[in-house]
Amino acid sequence: MSRSLVSILLLAFIVFADVASTFAAETKQPNVLFIAVDDLNDWISCLGGHPDCKTPNIDRLASRGVLFTNAHCAAPACNPSRAALMTGIRPSNSGVYLNPQPWRPVMPDVVTLPQHFSRHGYQSVGSGKIFHGRYNDPDSWDDYLKQTGDPKPTPAVLKDPHSRAGSIIWGVLDVEDREMSDYKMANYAINYLGKKHAKPFFLACGIYRPHMPWQVPRKYYDMYPLDKIQLPKVLENDLDDIPKAGVRMAKPEGDHAKILKTDNWRHSVQGYLASIAFADVQVGRVLDALDASPYADNTIVVLWGDHGWHLGEKHHWRKFSLWEEATRAPLMMVVPGVTKAGSHCKQAVDFMNIYPTLCELCVLPIGKHLDGVSLVPLLKEPTKTWERPALTTHGRMNHAIRSNQYRLIRYKDGSEELYDHSQDPMEWKNLADDPNYKTVKQQLARWFPEKNAPDAPHDQSPGRKQKKKQRGSGKQKKKVKAAN
Repeated sequence: MSRSLVSILLLAFIVFADVASTFAAETKQPNVLFIAVDDLNDWISCLGGHPDCKTPNIDRLASRGVLFTNAHCAAPACNPSRAALMTGIRPSNSGVYLNPQPWRPVMPDVVTLPQHFSRHGYQSVGSGKIFHGRYNDPDSWDDYLKQTGDPKPTPAVLKDPHSRAGSIIWGVLDVEDREMSDYKMANYAINYLGKKHAKPFFLACGIYRPHMPWQVPRKYYDMYPLDKIQLPKVLENDLDDIPKAGVRMAKPEGDHAKILKTDNWRHSVQGYLASIAFADVQVGRVLDALDASPYADNTIVVLWGDHGWHLGEKHHWRKFSLWEEATRAPLMMVVPGVTKAGSHCKQAVDFMNIYPTLCELCVLPIGKHLDGVSLVPLLKEPTKTWERPALTTHGRMNHAIRSNQYRLIRYKDGSEELYDHSQDPMEWKNLADDPNYKTVKQQLARWFPEKNAPDAPHDQSPGRKQKKKQRGSGKQKKKVKAAN
């Protein structure tokens, strides 16, 4: 055989091997790192919701892929938001509208997101708060670590009138990070990333802060000196043009009145900012572990907050509303080989789209029961026009449609609010009764759900016991493994 022929065959072999290697790399199913941060609103630095907020680790993640700057939850409460995202079924189709409505009894056969991955060759594991704490679903996981209790403040902090206002609670902890539940939940993810795995994995990490109580180590409070805290911009007469149904949701005579009466607005904002800073450090620890692992180049990373949080806007506190502060939450995705670093998507999207998006990216079947659609076109081309608005539901027949420009709210009694975000990003002027916007309202109203499922049965636990359990008993909880 001539040398030239040998050279040609050798070159052909090298090219074939390279192509085969590339094909194998491209067809290997990616892993998924799925990070949820509880009660995290748009104050994070990369979304610019508060001028003082420092979130370098979350910002670092956002800079690696696509940051959705107009993303919204399916429901502005922990249980219905998480149940909708994890099952792919909207509240208006499931009947799970509020926190005390167990979701599994009304969806006994639904295949959750981690279950779907497990059934198609993945190992699905996780830690912390992914489903609402009262209604976790052990059968969804191959392995799972439940969140533990956190240390309690000293008696002096607990008695400090500037560490709570009614049931809005915060306060300094003189403990190390490692004593906090979120640190341990992050450790679970870190340890998993440090091991070899025969299967591709779906790894969920639920960070509880900045959920109340905003009690975190002192160093995070020290990041935000009290005398330099900037309060949200609020109009004194902001509720004057709001229908009665909206005012009832705002409850201005409740939390906001107590915050003002006790002179705690600045103190509470400090507690929320400190809790975000603590959560950000835990996210950073997990990202560092991913970067140091052999999975760094073949892992999709998704970070989301289950809903927003009011801190006085619209004279309202907590989530539980259909305004921007409650529905807008962080969503960012880093997909190797698909997303471009530093991309921003301004199109209105909602979290129902996460389930089908991950299915498409990981080459899994997309179930017909899913109410969302894949965001892959936006991941590839973030500036692409997206005609499907975001839908948020709070209680049966109370809905908000958020398009790229407008928010239309319709309450159960038929009353409405309309805001033009191009002119009024703080939603201070209700345009619903302006005849010039009749066509806009008609176009948006087409997206309200035709079906409004009956309310799912409510948890029969006594209200006081439920609240106590939701706040956390502080007792150590055991690691739970799924029955399968």
